Amino acid sequence: MTMDFASRVERVEPSATLAISNKAAELEAEGKDVVDLSVGEPDFDTPENIKDAAKDALDAGHTGYTSSNGIPELKEAIADKLHDDGLTQYGPDNLIVTPGGKQALYEIFQTVIDDGDEVALLDPAWVSYEAMAKLAGGTLTRVDTAAHDFQLEGALDDLADAVSDETELLVVNSPGNPHGAVYSREAMEGVRDLAVEHDITVISDEIYKEITYDGVEAISLGTLEGMEDRTITLNGFSKAYSMTGWRLGYFAGPEELISQAGKVHSHSVSCAVNFVQHAGVEAITNTDDAVEEMRQAFAERREFLMGLFEDHGVHVPEPQGAFYMMPEIAPDGDDTEWCDQAISEAQVATVPGTAFGTPGYARISYANSKERLQEAVDRLAEADLI
Repeated sequence: MTMDFASRVERVEPSATLAISNKAAELEAEGKDVVDLSVGEPDFDTPENIKDAAKDALDAGHTGYTSSNGIPELKEAIADKLHDDGLTQYGPDNLIVTPGGKQALYEIFQTVIDDGDEVALLDPAWVSYEAMAKLAGGTLTRVDTAAHDFQLEGALDDLADAVSDETELLVVNSPGNPHGAVYSREAMEGVRDLAVEHDITVISDEIYKEITYDGVEAISLGTLEGMEDRTITLNGFSKAYSMTGWRLGYFAGPEELISQAGKVHSHSVSCAVNFVQHAGVEAITNTDDAVEEMRQAFAERREFLMGLFEDHGVHVPEPQGAFYMMPEIAPDGDDTEWCDQAISEAQVATVPGTAFGTPGYARISYANSKERLQEAVDRLAEADLI
């Protein structure tokens, strides 16, 4: 039998980040010692109080379906957090709780984008934005920020040239994956001005909002005048609370959007896992100290790794948030080939910048110990890759 596949699936390439992780796992299964700097997840265990809350919820019998958009306690806790962030336009009825931030993005794209609608991305952009736009039938316009060390403010003129009245959706991720940049208030105000001028809906992906350095503030787009009703704010529990495998996220937006997106949600996943939602209440209300400990550890590793690359003369735009950096490892060459050599010759797993729309760079996650970061750089140097 020859099976025919939908054209929307054939538009999409497999995830480059997961492909590298799979390659690393294969080498490890062969007995190789791989320093895996490709994985976008904290290397810390989930805080004990969150795990205890999940166990308590299981013991209390919270194992069945919940209301589709999320349990009331969690929606109230999320709304309180959003209010603390200045997003006072959102209440519990403006929220959908999802099995992870990726599912939240999928539901937003499926709700907002029609065949042929234009989606604007800021490169380097997380790999799944492109895939989700294509799955929804959207077309892409892209703005490269590499010339500005991944900061948006210097690329606002390029963004103004790229968007128009035909642009349906713009995705903004700050602090960002894969670059760690945090966009300035001036940059965000520039986004606001363009969104209002051209009537563009904006996704503000704030999954790394709690992880910033040097006192830098991550601005929530929805707090700016004129953006209250055109911003869809997305966040989750994977990064700040080290809950990647728990799969818990959410998005907030105008009630009419939530009403329509709820159709996609209820017909695709029914609800997020019951006892995980109860653990989420504990995470969002009682885990500030653990989050700060992780943030401080990431900050120390950032400085350490930046210093190592500097010692080898490698240009690295300084990240201000998240736990990634993008060294310029192949300014005149092939970053995909470089990453292939890094894993095959040095057993160091990284992700090529081409996967994010920015060739010449590699994404490196410093969610790893200083010892392993040192080992990775030493191996790359020994292999003449830096």
